[in-house]
Parts: sequence; structure tokens; C-alpha cells
Amino acid sequence: MNTGQLLLTSGICGFISFIITFTVMPHLIKRLKKADIVGRDIHKLSKPEVAEMGGIGIILGFAIAIMVGVYLYPQWQSQLTITLIVILLTGIIGMVDDLIMLSSKEKLLLLWIAGLPIMWVTPPNVGIIYMIFIPIAVSIASNLTNMLAGFNGIETGLGVIAMTSLTLSCIIMNKYDVAIISFSMLGALLAFLFYNKYPANVFPGDVGTLIIGACIAIIAFIGRVKIIAFIVLIPNIIDGFLKFRSVGVMERQNFKPTEVKENGELVAPSGGFNSLIRYILKRPMKEKQVVYIIWSIGIFFGLLGIIIAYVSKGAII
Repeated sequence: MNTGQLLLTSGICGFISFIITFTVMPHLIKRLKKADIVGRDIHKLSKPEVAEMGGIGIILGFAIAIMVGVYLYPQWQSQLTITLIVILLTGIIGMVDDLIMLSSKEKLLLLWIAGLPIMWVTPPNVGIIYMIFIPIAVSIASNLTNMLAGFNGIETGLGVIAMTSLTLSCIIMNKYDVAIISFSMLGALLAFLFYNKYPANVFPGDVGTLIIGACIAIIAFIGRVKIIAFIVLIPNIIDGFLKFRSVGVMERQNFKPTEVKENGELVAPSGGFNSLIRYILKRPMKEKQVVYIIWSIGIFFGLLGIIIAYVSKGAII
């Protein structure tokens, strides 16, 4: 296939992923509510119940798109199949965490195990340290995208921004095997964001947030675009650093939630941990404002990643 055909068929995978997720979400939301798989939207005065674990819809759309990719590109079957296995394993871990709340150590270990299959499709002639670091990176990236979350659309929007940057970067660098992966995740996230944006009708749950980081790590190593992947994750890295520096490793059930004023504005609680969101909430503001500011930070680093891809086209980064 020529470059135009590769770009077109990669885009088709993203379109399929979008259509599947967009179509299935209304039915999934109803079924989740019927099964009482719901959470409280604590950043609203009325604390409405919202369907949880909506990330299942993201996985469904992504999985079908990747299977189409395997059919269209048999020469990339191993990379795409391993990607699907890792995302499915990560999603299962997210479901378990949503249902029974794993400890931080349990989640890190299980995510490390989920990332092991990527070692089978890494470039040849890499050292053992590099190989060991791959599943560690999957575990870390998954946790980072899971931590900067909690507001309507914030994690999904950041995922859309990161996948857009990675997709364009991979196209610029002619890495169409991983462009299929990023296109497929981008399509599913865009569709999900329609239901997850303010005011949210569904939350992704850990099943949705963990797979975003895992997908970024997969693209980083299979596509050999580690620097760009690191750059698009910088907002999450900053947030994770602030939290770890302030309280170390802390279980989420011990977190003191953001306070909601009578006018609906949010304010950071006194004491507790630091985070990127709480630095933004030095003064009260609406939930949508906070989300837009975080998205703006993500867009800045996403554009930076694209610029680096363009400047370093043809290099291994």
C-alpha cells in the first residue's frame, strides 16, 4: 500500500472505533444503571448518580477496530494482537479495581504483569534493562492517567489530546503500524467524551482511565516514540509528582475531596495532598473552567510533541 492508502485505512480503524463506542454507550449506560453500577458526582451540589465503568464501551470500540486492523494489515498482526492483549488485560484490572478497590501495590504489580507481552514485539538488539523497563512504564503510565481524573471529561479529554498528538506524530514519522493503534483509541475516546463531558452521563471508571496510559506506553515502545509519549504525559507526570511529594503513596479512599460551594464553585480543601487541579483551585472556580485549563495544558504539550515529531522526522526518539 502507498502512503495515502495506509493513512486512509488507518483512519477507517479510528472511524470504526468511534461508531462502535458511540452506538453502544447509551445501551451500556442504561445497563450499568440497572445493575446499580453507579457513582456519585461529588463535584455537583445535588450529588447525582452517574453510571460507572463506562470505559467498557471504549474497550469494545477499540478492540473491534484493532481486529479490523489485523485483517487489513496481516504484516503487523503481532504488534496489533499484542496491543489488544495488553489493553484487554489492563481493562480487566481496571474492572476489578472498580469493583473491589485494589491497593496501590496490587494495582502496580498487576499492571506490570499486563505490560509483559509488549516485550515480545520490541525492536531487536535491546538490552535486558530496556526490556524490564517496558512493563514498568505501562504500569506507571496507566496509574498516571488514572490519577489526574475525577472531573467531568477531564481524563477522557486529556486522552483525546494525547492520542491526537501521537496520531499526527506517527503519521509525520511514517509509523503507520502504531498510527492504527492511536487512531483506534482516539476514535473510541472521542465517542466516549460525548457522554462523559460536563454534565457527565457516565464515568469511565478505572477500566477507562488505566487503558489510556497503557495505550500511550504501547505506542511509545512499539512505535519508538518514547520522547513524544513522555511529553504528552507531562500534565499527568506533574500531577503525580505533586501528589507523591505531598503525601507519598496514599490510598484513594483516604483522599479528602474537593469542596463545592453553594454557588457551585469548587475550592481546594485545607490540608491533604497537593495536585495539579488543587494548584489551579487556589481560587474558587466552576468545574468546567478547571477542566478547560487542564485541557489547555494538555494541548500545549500535545502541540510540542507534534513539533518535535516534525523536527526529528526519520530519527528514533
